[in-house]
Amino acid sequence: MGDTNTQAALSLYAAPPLSEEPGIGALSIPGYLREVTERYRDKEAVVMHGADGVQRWSYQDLWDRSVEVARALIASGVGKGSRVGILMTNRPEYLSAMFGVSMAGGTFTVLSTFSTADEMVHLLTASGVSVLLFEDRVLKKDFSAMLAELEPGIVDAEVGELSSTRFPYLRHLVVLAGVTAATASETPALNAVEPWDEFLTRAETVSEQVVDARMKTVYASDPGGLFFSSGTTSLPKAILQSQRAFTIQFWRWPRLWGLTEPARCWTGNGFFWAGPMTIIVGNALSTGGALILEPLFDSAAAIKLIAEEKVTLMNGRPHQWARMQAEPSWDTADFSSLRNVTKGDIIRAHPTANNDWDLPNAFGTTETMSILSSFEDGDPGNEDPSNFGPLLPGNIIKIIDPLTGDIVAMGERGEVCVKGPTLMMGYVGKSAEECFDEQGFYRTGDGGFIDAQGHLFWEGRLNDIIKTGGANVSPEEVDTVIAQYPGIKRTQTVGVPHETLSEMVVACVVPIDGVQLDEAELIAFLKERLASFKLPRRVLIFTESEYPLTGNEKVKAGDLRELAVKRLA
Repeated sequence: MGDTNTQAALSLYAAPPLSEEPGIGALSIPGYLREVTERYRDKEAVVMHGADGVQRWSYQDLWDRSVEVARALIASGVGKGSRVGILMTNRPEYLSAMFGVSMAGGTFTVLSTFSTADEMVHLLTASGVSVLLFEDRVLKKDFSAMLAELEPGIVDAEVGELSSTRFPYLRHLVVLAGVTAATASETPALNAVEPWDEFLTRAETVSEQVVDARMKTVYASDPGGLFFSSGTTSLPKAILQSQRAFTIQFWRWPRLWGLTEPARCWTGNGFFWAGPMTIIVGNALSTGGALILEPLFDSAAAIKLIAEEKVTLMNGRPHQWARMQAEPSWDTADFSSLRNVTKGDIIRAHPTANNDWDLPNAFGTTETMSILSSFEDGDPGNEDPSNFGPLLPGNIIKIIDPLTGDIVAMGERGEVCVKGPTLMMGYVGKSAEECFDEQGFYRTGDGGFIDAQGHLFWEGRLNDIIKTGGANVSPEEVDTVIAQYPGIKRTQTVGVPHETLSEMVVACVVPIDGVQLDEAELIAFLKERLASFKLPRRVLIFTESEYPLTGNEKVKAGDLRELAVKRLA
């Protein structure tokens, strides 16, 4: 809607209003679940295979379990705006907890199961959760023991009566038995920690009518959830999102991806990331489909699960598809049910896979609750990999000079700034002035430009964009191509200082266990797929232990750049 822009010559663009977006329903999280439950009540909504068999919940089951959690939380003192931590793998209880917290009027806080003890201290103190719902063990990580070490009072305090100077808001802890523990899980004797089943019995003291009354006072503008940034350069920021930030994305994903049938959705990534949560929950429940849960990514188990549960949509990363490709069962895998796979060139190359869908280019951040621009399925503009689509309804974008803050001319490169209905309410502990500029825009720290139609051409993090020989290279674009090469587990392209080029493009990769990568062969592969100035001049091969990662498995690009410089020296 270019005619809405008062300064057409400048990089300032307003998308159509949210009210004009088709397919948007209830905008509170409880209202969303009520609406999809009324539509699809008896259909299958949640599936998880486990050691004790297969759990299957209908939409009505999900609603009932969520109401039960809400009643138990209310009985435990959760009120309007109370923050409740969720520290779990992707399992059915995660969903009933998430929706249950919202039904009770609270704000769910999603915590990474990759967290170390030091990171956990930061997450619990920054979030100020009063209740923590956690899985006792995830693989070899023992969260019960970790929490007892961080706060010894957990050992002796009564249930619901923890009094801690380290975590002054934390009062109540509830534990679930782990579903991924390497060995049988035994919860330490922690008096302050209440088992999940006993916690649910608290629901008996609160009527469903109380929950219903609370849901009527949960508004779209209320806080909905608290996420943490990846923290690649500092401690993770606590990002507070409104109710409508979640629901708008839940409703819009199926439209953007062209889903006309119920979607059976799988991901190998945790719901403590905004993308997997909105993509999987939204595409599944908004279409009357089902979430096919795998608590942690297991390549062999994923291949089996996709065939058995007729998965139609997979959200993950190319290195995960490469790990599946390396499995002995790959050749006999059945991917015939799949229709939508994110960055799925490896999957699409399998003889049983469908090749009729291309992932719509999109851009977003955790601060915007995933996407803020995107093509719709089938749009011919999606063929340009540098074009990340039109601005989504309700959003406004401007491109500024990162040094002066002035809006640049249309088509000129600068820093991407946005505001709109899915933009965060702010960072916890930060003032509005520290989160947004004087016009209410969030400065993303990403570089790019827009055209007169409001299409965003994203070029990566400003600090990560490689300037080589007078040209700009987006590491994301190079890494997307590298990930298509067999045997790649991780890849991050960086720029290292160079006497004549300013920066030299260098790819830093980790191979799948047991795979021997040849630098010359990989560069030859890339030479056929990348412009010459984007081509890495060197490929450096690292082990998993050498690769600098955050607790959320995001690459610390700055640290990796330093390692690359040392390796090349």
